[in-house]
Amino acid sequence: MPRLACALVLLGLASLGARAQQLATLTVALPRPTGSLAVPVSTSLDALTLLPDSAVRLVEVRGKTRTVVPTQIEHGRERVLHWLAAASTTPATHTYELRLGPPPRPTPPPMQVADEQGALLVRAGARPLLRYNYRTVYPPAGIDTAFKRSGFIHPLWSPHGQELTRIQAPDHYHHFGLWNPWTHVLFEGDTVDFWNIGDHKGTVRFANVLATTSGAVYGEYQVLQNHVAFPKGRPERTALHEVQTVRVYQPAGPDSYLADLTIQLNCATASPVQLLAYRYGGLGWRATAQWNKQNSEVLTSAGKTRHDADGTTARWCVVQGQLGPADYGGVVLLSYPTNYNHPEPLRIWPEDQNGRGDVFASFSPTKTKAWPLAPGQTYALHYRLLVFNGHCTKAQAESAWYYFAHPPRVLVNRQ
Repeated sequence: MPRLACALVLLGLASLGARAQQLATLTVALPRPTGSLAVPVSTSLDALTLLPDSAVRLVEVRGKTRTVVPTQIEHGRERVLHWLAAASTTPATHTYELRLGPPPRPTPPPMQVADEQGALLVRAGARPLLRYNYRTVYPPAGIDTAFKRSGFIHPLWSPHGQELTRIQAPDHYHHFGLWNPWTHVLFEGDTVDFWNIGDHKGTVRFANVLATTSGAVYGEYQVLQNHVAFPKGRPERTALHEVQTVRVYQPAGPDSYLADLTIQLNCATASPVQLLAYRYGGLGWRATAQWNKQNSEVLTSAGKTRHDADGTTARWCVVQGQLGPADYGGVVLLSYPTNYNHPEPLRIWPEDQNGRGDVFASFSPTKTKAWPLAPGQTYALHYRLLVFNGHCTKAQAESAWYYFAHPPRVLVNRQ
């Protein structure tokens, strides 16, 4: 904004006195109970006002009570205003006022993304929630160094601080917490495996941090990863560029939080890439070593359990289990309706895996059909993780998926 215009805005703010001017009334209807979850809400700020970011406040109206709501403004082609609609055990309608207000006092944002020791750490205040590892992690001594890997999430922590992921288990050294490789890929005449990296056919590497954001509503990072092929007798060649964006929302309470994961794929060369049909590949989660067939459980949107979930399709999948001597928790994996092959096929390890029933879960869109990727196009997958302590019911998982698939609409009444 030009300096003169900015000065006029500030002069106008000063003339309002103690009573801030109302710019618009915003109404958000939540037709289903949200349980303990606060629901992400967003709307175009530019469509409401062109005043500077620091000049506007969002206030929730409940009867005669007005409460300032933490907001975060995303800057892109337009400014987008983000906030969280409070949790409710019944259907609810929230009313907000967008008002002029004084600049906020400078305080550290509650959601922080920090660069620490080769990783991006996302935390809510002092509480760590997840770590994205960009530095290469090598396997234990004596194991083929082909099993080294960068660009994965570990740990993913429960709200109470327990680790929910595992890396480099002796039965699968190529498992890296929460990660996204493809198993059976046709590229320039070769069949490449980016998943089973011990086969020396390919790998996925961190390439660059594109952006990090800390704020009052969410912490976010965006990274570039390269899917690299190792053609026999020829130099390595990058087949795919992957832009991965992870946005972690401010927890509404001590027992749950949401994390959105977006994967954007582009062909890295003029050659097409075909993700061939295979029984696993895509977003994988190797769960904590604490879990086995006796102390954990699986439930899908189709009503399947660990006994029969593998190979079925689902909109969401709950994996939960015992955490320590006196706690319980897990993750609901949510698939967005526009994802390829949605509702997505699942890969769920059988109950006798490794003899004890170790836990692995994956949304694998190419489990039942190939996915051709053409140069010059962008392909996207969107997932949400509901990370929780306690027990998650089918109704809670269904509600979480509903608000992911159908973000609340914001009705605007301008003043």
